Amino acid sequence: MKTDDPIVDEIRAIRNAFAARHDYDVERIFAVIKAQRKESGRKAVKYPFRPASRETPSWSLPE
Repeated sequence: MKTDDPIVDEIRAIRNAFAARHDYDVERIFAVIKAQRKESGRKAVKYPFRPASRETPSWSLPE
């Protein structure tokens, strides 16, 4: 997908270069991101578990 937005194009190029450096291996990419997050020392936000509701959401699309 090509856009006319240079910022989106730049982000996609960065993302692709990062993936290429890790041979497009999802497990390696995730491990690198996880290690970077740990090294940063910043806290990650964790939300409490909420089971999915069986009710139809108010924003659902009409049939």
